[in-house]
Amino acid sequence: MSKFVLLAIPVIIGIASGLFLAFYLEPENSTKTILTESKLIQNGSPILGSPDAPITILEWGDYQCTYCYKFHQETLDKIKMQYIETGKVKLVFKDFPLNGPDSILAAEAAFCANDQNKYWEFHDKLYKNWAGERTGWVTRQLLDSFATKIQLDSNQFNDCIDEQKYRKHVLALYDFGKGIGIDATPSFLIFDDEKILKIRGNQPVEVFIKTIAEF
Repeated sequence: MSKFVLLAIPVIIGIASGLFLAFYLEPENSTKTILTESKLIQNGSPILGSPDAPITILEWGDYQCTYCYKFHQETLDKIKMQYIETGKVKLVFKDFPLNGPDSILAAEAAFCANDQNKYWEFHDKLYKNWAGERTGWVTRQLLDSFATKIQLDSNQFNDCIDEQKYRKHVLALYDFGKGIGIDATPSFLIFDDEKILKIRGNQPVEVFIKTIAEF
């Protein structure tokens, strides 16, 4: 499997161009990081789509982020229909909780739902019920209501949150993203086993189509 070396390249109109066998970003400490495709995917969400899809979209998001919400409302369904459901692309979500404790709590709750094999159902509930950045809408009462609606075992779900089972996991995802140069949400790394392209921000679906066509 090819390895990706992260150094520095400029971001142009929201897309950072990839190079054959290498992707260049510069973390704050300017240290080169060598990654494999599997390392980029590991510890994120369950794969959405076929695990055998040749292209991966790795989304870095925050459940309170305005532009993450817009991506999920305006763009994701089109990508699902054209690429994920046809087996061309798989999607993995990784948390990058920029907006404080409520974003961390929401991310923890999604992983608690994953313990009952309902990560994506819970994830979608969060974005469908988005109510702004730092407005206090992410509450235990709301998370409990989502758990009930998607038929989770409430006791298991609440025990998971109460013991902060996934707190370190979510914070580690943030640190990993920051370490490879992620600095905004949403951000996307699109890659196969030879190259990576980066999209920064909620770009129009045409940007994703153009980027995927480069593989």
